[in-house]
Amino acid sequence: MLQTNKLLTSKQTQCYERDGFVFPIKVMELEEAYDYGNELNNYWENPSKSIKGNKLQKIHLITTWMSEIIRHRKILDAVEDVLGPNIMCWTTTLFIKKPKDPGFVSWHQDGEYWGLDSHNVVTAWLALTPATIKNGCMKMMPGSHKWPEMKHIDTFDGNNLLTRGQVIDRNIEEDKAVEIEMHPGQISLHHVNIAHSSSPNTTNQLRMGIAIRYICPTVKQIKYDKDSATLVRGVDTESNFDLEPTPKSNYSPSALKLHERVTNNRKTLFK
Repeated sequence: MLQTNKLLTSKQTQCYERDGFVFPIKVMELEEAYDYGNELNNYWENPSKSIKGNKLQKIHLITTWMSEIIRHRKILDAVEDVLGPNIMCWTTTLFIKKPKDPGFVSWHQDGEYWGLDSHNVVTAWLALTPATIKNGCMKMMPGSHKWPEMKHIDTFDGNNLLTRGQVIDRNIEEDKAVEIEMHPGQISLHHVNIAHSSSPNTTNQLRMGIAIRYICPTVKQIKYDKDSATLVRGVDTESNFDLEPTPKSNYSPSALKLHERVTNNRKTLFK
């Protein structure tokens, strides 16, 4: 018996397999997206919280609203259509571009430096404000998920939103790239090995997005021993990752301690 998709159409599934990405996929109404956007903006503007470097990751461990997002039914339905019924959230990352901010993301492949041994990994990129060409939406190179993992060069460019400013060591034909424009409440799904980038925000508006990295339980971390993930649907069949708890409140002392330990452990991935 053939398994039917939960959210993606057959055309969208084919697009993902062919191009390595698919968009836009509506998972929220505007009101819900704006509510989460307000939560993210409040977090971003809170001077008492550390939101730099690798601390931008895994805030689903310390905030209930981000914990809700990674478990959002429609997001998981779309991810299940790609990965299958057993899903873990490996990490979350904030991508926020201030008005007229020179921040950009260079062309890169995530799979080159994450230390995961399988391509059973998909990123759901959730727009909480409009993502447009002018404010620096993502650009993706169709079919590049079928390239071999390419050498990357670390630039440590201060305006590069990647931790090491890593740049793929390959000539990129920009005219073949696809601009991933989306409305709030829409996601794109992209393969761990897709070549992608984004330009600076040239507008007077804030651009906010969240990248949620989902994996199958069969995936293993090969760069270091103590990696962790959150089971968000199905069962953990392999025990390859320490399972992370669900926060019961925002910024509890135990959750902050866990977040500090987990993000410090991950520094080795991005050196």
